[in-house]
Amino acid sequence: MAAQSLFQKVWDDHVVVAETTDAPAVLYIDLHLTHEVTSPEAFNVLQARGLQVRRPDLTLATLDHSTPTVPIRSLKDLDIVAEPSAATQIRVMIENCRERGIQLLGFDSDQRGIVHIIGPELGVTQPGKTIVCGDSHTSTHGAFGALAFGIGTTEVGHVLATQCLLQRKPKTLAINVSGRLSPGVTAKDLILSIIGKIGVGGGTGHVIEYRGDAITSLTMDERMTVCNMSIEAGARAGMIGPDDVTFEYLSGRPMTPQGSAWDLAVRRWRSLPSDPDAVFDREVALDVSALAPMITFGTNPGMVVPVNEPIPDPGPDPSLRKALAYMGVEPGRPMLGRAVDVVFIGSCTNSRLSDLRQAAALFEGRKVPASTRVLVVPGSQSVKKQAESEGLDRVFLAAGAEWREAGCSMCLGMNGDTVGRGQLCVSTSNRNFEGRQGIGARTVLASPLTAAAAAVTGKITDPRTLTNR
Repeated sequence: MAAQSLFQKVWDDHVVVAETTDAPAVLYIDLHLTHEVTSPEAFNVLQARGLQVRRPDLTLATLDHSTPTVPIRSLKDLDIVAEPSAATQIRVMIENCRERGIQLLGFDSDQRGIVHIIGPELGVTQPGKTIVCGDSHTSTHGAFGALAFGIGTTEVGHVLATQCLLQRKPKTLAINVSGRLSPGVTAKDLILSIIGKIGVGGGTGHVIEYRGDAITSLTMDERMTVCNMSIEAGARAGMIGPDDVTFEYLSGRPMTPQGSAWDLAVRRWRSLPSDPDAVFDREVALDVSALAPMITFGTNPGMVVPVNEPIPDPGPDPSLRKALAYMGVEPGRPMLGRAVDVVFIGSCTNSRLSDLRQAAALFEGRKVPASTRVLVVPGSQSVKKQAESEGLDRVFLAAGAEWREAGCSMCLGMNGDTVGRGQLCVSTSNRNFEGRQGIGARTVLASPLTAAAAAVTGKITDPRTLTNR
């Protein structure tokens, strides 16, 4: 049998009907994650056609995208703290899940949170699964060796009705990352440097497999940050071969197999990593030994430089010129030292407990300048509870930051947490598109360490200058 990649093994295991020249493959889906924003129209289609949800037991729902990050004690509170459209989306989601028998982690659940945070936390994200969600950052779950990708609203309806999806088989791209990250440099810097190297279209049409000693030395939280941003390089999905780090993370979580079923599962998962002589359609190599903290200067994640290096000259490139004009920055000067209006620490990229611990270590004993607003939003209520048990919330509040309930929040500003026109925001989220965080908002992507350094200085700062005290 020919050597196979991780992707090939998972794909072959889920093909119901193989693709032909005229038709895509029919792929079985093991797990469908849903939220309040991209599901209402899909449920409407099911209702209109008299269809039922095929596998409600393989569907898990949460409230995150348009959900307020202030406390909600009852649904009546929604009318006070949320926009009418957001309140309607949430109420519709609750009703759809009740009628269809789908488990919803709602306001009364201490497991509610961002859809890509809770799947791994609960252990429902597992190696070898096919996982979809009406959100592009579903690629996060590939950190476990799952084939996970975002789907559109129409496809959400297909999966609800059939538990299958029509898909053309992507190509494979191996990104081999060597070296070890230096102190003050994080997984977010690693993935930003990859996107800077291959470009925002560098992974188009491919599933990326991240490989090499720099990847295997990462924690699961760090691996999730890397896979989360695969879509920002244009890839269909990102994957990392499961190993003992993966199994240790999953062991004992509420929705993982237990007892002898766990042993059987681990035995199967150990067979998933790519065979040593597996062939990929493309390969890219990167050494991160000398990597510095990275920061974006433009309007897509590929417009990125080391925090202390100058913004490149756009030359005749009209899109780059437009981006610099939108951001109000000039070529030849570094982002370092620019005044910051807002700092957002959160999102499915960087809102896990380890991210908050890193940020809190820089906040400790320091104060946020009055000119800067800082929002810290945990990725789930479970993360929030753990952070509070460690006193991280008190560190943030003492410094002058806001401490919120779990949700997507200022990553995309659908819940009312937005950045003002012309304001500069250092964000641990994943997209810096024009208007992403609010009309006219200027977004700079960075790691939690760099965001925390900006928060306590009021300007873009190399976090390495604050970590040795």
